[in-house]
Amino acid sequence: MNQIKYETDAEGIVTLTFDSPDGPVNTMSQAWHEDFIACAARIDAEKNQLRGVILASAKASFFAGADLKAMLRLREKDAPEAYRSIEAIKAAFRKLELCGHPVVAAINGAALGGGWEICLAAHWRICVADPKIQLGCPEVSLGLLPGGGGVTKMVRLLGLQAALPFLAEGKLLRPEEALQLRLVDELVTDRAELMARARAWIAANPEPKQPWDRKDWKIPGGGARAPGNGMLVVAAPAVLTQKTRGLYPAPEAILACAVEGTLTDFDSAMRNESRYLAQLMTGQVARNMITAFFFNLNTIKSGASRPKDAPKSKAAKVGILGAGMMGAGIAWANASRRIPCVLKDVSLEQAEKGKAYSAKLLQKRIKQGRIDEAGAKQTLDLIKPAASADDLAGCDLIIEAVFENRELKAQVTKEAEPQLAPEGMFASNTSTLPITGLAQASQHSERFIGLHFFSPVDKMQLVEIIVGKQTSDATLARAFDYVQQIGKTPIVVNDSRGFFTSRVFGTWVSEGQAMLLEGVPAPVIENAARQAGMPVGPLAIADEVSMKLSQMVRKQAMADLAAEGKAYKQHPAFALVDRMVDEFKRPGRAGGGGFYEYPAGGEKFLWPELKRLFEQPGATWDMQELKDRILYIQAIEAARCFEEGVIRSVADANIGSIFGIGFPAWAGGALQFINSEGLVKFAASADQLAAKYGERYACPAIVRAKAKAGEAFV
Repeated sequence: MNQIKYETDAEGIVTLTFDSPDGPVNTMSQAWHEDFIACAARIDAEKNQLRGVILASAKASFFAGADLKAMLRLREKDAPEAYRSIEAIKAAFRKLELCGHPVVAAINGAALGGGWEICLAAHWRICVADPKIQLGCPEVSLGLLPGGGGVTKMVRLLGLQAALPFLAEGKLLRPEEALQLRLVDELVTDRAELMARARAWIAANPEPKQPWDRKDWKIPGGGARAPGNGMLVVAAPAVLTQKTRGLYPAPEAILACAVEGTLTDFDSAMRNESRYLAQLMTGQVARNMITAFFFNLNTIKSGASRPKDAPKSKAAKVGILGAGMMGAGIAWANASRRIPCVLKDVSLEQAEKGKAYSAKLLQKRIKQGRIDEAGAKQTLDLIKPAASADDLAGCDLIIEAVFENRELKAQVTKEAEPQLAPEGMFASNTSTLPITGLAQASQHSERFIGLHFFSPVDKMQLVEIIVGKQTSDATLARAFDYVQQIGKTPIVVNDSRGFFTSRVFGTWVSEGQAMLLEGVPAPVIENAARQAGMPVGPLAIADEVSMKLSQMVRKQAMADLAAEGKAYKQHPAFALVDRMVDEFKRPGRAGGGGFYEYPAGGEKFLWPELKRLFEQPGATWDMQELKDRILYIQAIEAARCFEEGVIRSVADANIGSIFGIGFPAWAGGALQFINSEGLVKFAASADQLAAKYGERYACPAIVRAKAKAGEAFV
């Protein structure tokens, strides 16, 4: 055995120490499975000579969970074998529970997923009282369920209603909260005390039983048939479907598994849980979500897109130009991470208004008990409103977040850049204007970079880092470090018009508008997007972004390209946007109305005139095709960006499309969607759409090349 160290001391206490030689954390690899099953069999064989068992870890964390790399190789045909493998490890857990001796989990660090299920197999759980430690079952975020006993045992320990947030939502626990819920039995100060208390408990409790093995045990709050759970059982499926739209099988499986498990005995509930997990882990949605939210996200967090030789850096003072919605949000991003910042606008009054945004956010947190008055004041004091560029003196970084106008951006760049600290860098928050062109206003174009934040900044996790032609690797590294310093997720793209996120974002918004011109009713368009998994419909998002702004950006791009002797690609939606803005005077929400009406104090609704103006009698549509168009047009543009070298990696493309654009998480991102469709099938479907709707659906050559070579986007 090389995954688990089996030691028996003079008192007959076995310590199983998990210590995978393959990495910094313990995972449930095939080798670990085999070793743990062998350990459980040995304990069972030697139980007459033993007094107890301690489950421990040699790593900084206790146990990380399943071997996800192996899981990616599974397909639907592997479900029976997956079920047998799950049942085998659960049988080993059960041997420990029924060995007749006390089993203690000595939790020295994070225990997540399968790691937490190992802890649940113990009769007593002792944890180091470190608030950084996380415990629980996050499997739902990867399209899975806690199938190593997690669903069945958490429901039996907490009750049906209390357990669901930790199962269907993946809510994690800190040690103190776990103690209050009796999921952890003791807290200790350090590892030495951890082992001492484990031994003491074993000595004092020679014949423990799991709660579910006691004859008098009842599920807290009762099972699914209990009167108090009736409303939950009836209403929860509908509420869940409203949230998942039927696109995420894991939450639905967790709910079904939890409810069904209360209607049967413990062992039957455990087998039922295994069936659900085997089905999920061999399905495409889990593969997509594991690819994006584990492998792609960890690739980004580990700094794969960051120049390797540059030293790590931290910003000590940041300047922000423009105290509008974006600038105010960027100020909050800095202050909430304890970075002093200067928020400059044309007047002190305007700058103070920008600071008030952070004050509003802090008041919400005070009401939620997440911060006290003193802490809120400390945070707010880190934002200095200013009207003079002199207040920017000594900033390590200045971020320009003014209106999307090249001349204005050049003006504020020239005014503020001299105030930078030696070797300080300047960033533009532009969403569309090429960075190389904006850098012409800079005296140090090698220290000029794009930092594209997303609105609202306090909620949106992504920052798109745009590298201009003169941007140095040292500047890119510092920008990457800064984005991580403020707790956000960086993706790195090369300079081009619209970069990555804006290019891809524009495709599906325009496609929804094109559908309206084709005579498809507006409610159908909006519902098709939501049924595909987009957060909102394309007409609603066009209103939020402002059609007036998109029109201005388009006209600027047309002028720029004309100056270069190039033509701007036309789209059917452009004519619709021009009519909405110029003829109907409906530029979007900020302008009083667009595709939607926005009554004061009421919910928005689609502008009734859309029906008269655009619906065509006798027009037909296919809902599946509408959904395909919404997803395919984005995936095609993402592949073009990858082909052109605009987006540098598959990981950045997938995470950027999910976090920045709202591409469906169930699909794993825009390029993973192509993988999941199958590249041959994707190319054929794109050809069909192109024949019907035009060259904007033309399949990129890189997709055909990979399809021919039997490759995928990795």
